[in-house]
Amino acid sequence: MFSLPVETTALAESLIGCVLVRESAEGIASGRIVETEAYLPNDPACHAYGGKTARNATLFGPPHRAYVYLIYGTSFCFNLSSEPDGEGAGVLVRALEPLEGLHLMRQRRGVQDARDLCRGPGRLCAALKIDRSFDGADVFAGDGLRLEAAGTPRGPVRRSRRIGLTRAATRLLRFYEAGNRFVSGPARLSPP
Repeated sequence: MFSLPVETTALAESLIGCVLVRESAEGIASGRIVETEAYLPNDPACHAYGGKTARNATLFGPPHRAYVYLIYGTSFCFNLSSEPDGEGAGVLVRALEPLEGLHLMRQRRGVQDARDLCRGPGRLCAALKIDRSFDGADVFAGDGLRLEAAGTPRGPVRRSRRIGLTRAATRLLRFYEAGNRFVSGPARLSPP
């Protein structure tokens, strides 16, 4: 096991290069994390902003637990809780660079181009078959979904504003590996 920071912004940056692994009866699918977004305590764009509910309870639990929710009634999004127990915040994993199980990802997503398999939070959950059943999972326990340390050096990490928000939209809380073709959004959304 490796250690990760317990603070939202530091965690969002530290996750770049880590590997997300999904084991199922069908086989293993995995990818390097190449893009994240931080959602801070008291952040109006964070699901925890209005207080603890049944839906967002994982964000208020121990750090580094999977927070999985359904967006637009069609796609799941994978996040990690990021602050000490009791403080609601999280990091959205926006994109992966596929590593293994590409045949499974292609089958699940119905696309062939490796670039489109995990480029975006809904796509990566579909490709890895991550659903609400993983909400609250300890990603270090390795029960079907786990996080591993980076196996290769990462490129430079850049920051920009988050994607698709109306509240707190200008904060530079999106982190991405510069030059990586699997990043989901524009390579640059604001000045460096």
